[in-house]
Amino acid sequence: MLNKVGSLGGLFSQKAEHPLADPRELKKIIGALPKDNAFKSLDEIAGWLESLQAADDIPVDRFHDAVRQLEEAAQPHLKRLTKDYLHAARLARTEEKRLWSINCGFWTLLASAYERCLAEMAAKPRAAEQLKAALPAICAHLIGALAAILKWEQFHYGPSAGLLWQRLGRALLRAEEAGVAGKAVPFGQQAGLSSAQQEYLKAMVFQAASMDSLLPLEIELAERLIAHFLPQFVFTAEAVHDCVYWVDLTLAQAPQRLARMPGQVLPTLRFFKPGPAHAALENLLTTLQRGGDIPPDINFGGQYYPKTVIPVLRHLATYLAPVPPQRKHDRHRVKHRVAVLNGLVNAFVAFSGEFGGRPAGLQMESWVVENVSRGGFGAVVSDMPADWLKVGALLALQPEGGDNWLVGIVRRYHRATESDARVGIETLARQAVAVELRQRTASSYAAVGGVPALLVLEDSAPGEVRAVLPPMTFDLRESLEYTAGGKRHLLAPVALVEQTADFELARYRQELIG
Repeated sequence: MLNKVGSLGGLFSQKAEHPLADPRELKKIIGALPKDNAFKSLDEIAGWLESLQAADDIPVDRFHDAVRQLEEAAQPHLKRLTKDYLHAARLARTEEKRLWSINCGFWTLLASAYERCLAEMAAKPRAAEQLKAALPAICAHLIGALAAILKWEQFHYGPSAGLLWQRLGRALLRAEEAGVAGKAVPFGQQAGLSSAQQEYLKAMVFQAASMDSLLPLEIELAERLIAHFLPQFVFTAEAVHDCVYWVDLTLAQAPQRLARMPGQVLPTLRFFKPGPAHAALENLLTTLQRGGDIPPDINFGGQYYPKTVIPVLRHLATYLAPVPPQRKHDRHRVKHRVAVLNGLVNAFVAFSGEFGGRPAGLQMESWVVENVSRGGFGAVVSDMPADWLKVGALLALQPEGGDNWLVGIVRRYHRATESDARVGIETLARQAVAVELRQRTASSYAAVGGVPALLVLEDSAPGEVRAVLPPMTFDLRESLEYTAGGKRHLLAPVALVEQTADFELARYRQELIG
């Protein structure tokens, strides 16, 4: 991946000083970074970080100064590439992996560089004295880099190694032992202030928020909301009655719910509770749902409509509540296969029945269901499909040995390995009707082209039906109609229930018109 200058370390002999150890050379190298090619610039910065790690002769104060300046130089390029990753309509798998690797790889190298600073300070009294004033910033930036790895692993839906939490804990303990864990230092492009303790708390809240049911852009917005409300969350070394999560700073283990109590009371235990932050999240959610504006002091890194932020706020208010959500339905362990079709068009063909119970010629996956409940089921996916498997994907599913189809939506997604994943699927319907819808205008019944849709009759209000539609189909001003069994039916719009890049789910009043 990051091989642009990854072998530079071998060019420097024990007698030759690394070029980044010279302040003038460091300035020249940073100044020569391409301004108009974010990927190339970040690749070069990552290469220099690799070469620094390979250099044994560089004084620790100059090492730290080079790392600090390289991190600062990388910020605009990270911002640009993160935007490309989050806002591209549909990335090919190779491009997605390329962007993910360069971003996550940078933070991995940066974290290792700051860890080397701490290691040298611990081993060499002179180094500790040289960097004593920089220790609060080193710890805060190290924890921030490790938290960025956590976020990028979440963009990829895991897996996240427990070792990451041990590294986070080690950095916070070092800051606490030096008495600088709460010392605010300049942090990030916004020239704001943060501390080692704040950065650790932000990572802990991020972990508690169960991001595996959000899309990458929603994960980014959730992290920024957490940062905005961070001062209102409570982080403590004492277990009070309303704490929700605990963590042992010495263990390679992510924060745990207090439903599972620590085995013994240790000085390395830390506890977290939502505190006033939960009410603040709910208040903002209520404001936006009532048509209010997003407060200008929330930094989302861009402009977003309230309808984009509302689902994220609703998720955070649910999972960062004083009492986290419990499972609605009991799970039952099973082991059987299901055939899986992706997308509305394939589901339409399956439910139409025109090509038999299992239409030939469609690209069909075979997944293993591990557990079922009244609301859905969990499945294991091996040899993951190319680009479409994500939170919010619409599926048509047929149990092995059966001829009935189900409609489901991927609600949770977690990579177990590079090729295997576990998904949580909500059952939207056990019965659906495939229809072609046409717009019905006020002046005529004239039809534009037919729109493939699925009508869900179960669990709808009396006189209503839910419709799964292609994106950008629902319009509160337009009724739709369809013909079934030789009779025409009118669908009058009621509300849009859910909207994704692949489909819309809407409520309609249904009426027989001829």
